[in-house]
Amino acid sequence: MSIFEKYLSVWVGLAILIGIAAGQVFPNLFSTLAGLEYAHVNLPVAVLIWAMVWPMMIGVDFASLKRVGDKPKGLIITLVVNWLIKPFTMAALAVLFFKTVFAGMIPAGDAEQYIAGLILLGAAPCTAMVFVWSQLTKGDPAYTLAQVSINDTIMVFAFAPIVAFLLDVTDIAVPWATLILSVVLYVLLPLAAGILARSVLMKRGGEAAVERFIQKIKPFSVIGLLA
Repeated sequence: MSIFEKYLSVWVGLAILIGIAAGQVFPNLFSTLAGLEYAHVNLPVAVLIWAMVWPMMIGVDFASLKRVGDKPKGLIITLVVNWLIKPFTMAALAVLFFKTVFAGMIPAGDAEQYIAGLILLGAAPCTAMVFVWSQLTKGDPAYTLAQVSINDTIMVFAFAPIVAFLLDVTDIAVPWATLILSVVLYVLLPLAAGILARSVLMKRGGEAAVERFIQKIKPFSVIGLLA
């Protein structure tokens, strides 16, 4: 286990503190970066998410989906929690805290934005970091890969409808342009790029070539995660 994986919570905490400090020291710079957006999708953040997600997409072997039938219980639990429980409990908690608990402390407009952000977060299952958690708990890497592959496939089709439904239920306008762009930018394009890169690497050197390439670009994934 690498130092980064062993002390992941420490690095994330340090990254948060550095980000807060940098925002105080260079407010104009971060205001400029925040303004670089299209359809409310921040472009610098999109680049960092690509850096984090693309290596994972290269590692996804969709042929592994056929192995799922060997151990269905784990997959069923994952799918139920990710798609039938987590998005709705996250939305409920967001409404509870930002419309009730913190109602007198946060402006109504800001509260709605926080709720929308938490709904977007809750509807998207984690992908790249699942491999790290599996390794930390000595999980089955092949089965982890199968679970991630299925969740990524479902996310392509289910993310936008679930988010749209939850935003509508909470009386928040559904930003369809943002939702569609986010799915395309953060899921479909990295997935297509990952499939293409994996296909090229498999032809050149098989699984060994794929693993070598992933290890080479892994630092960029770490930078994307912490940034």
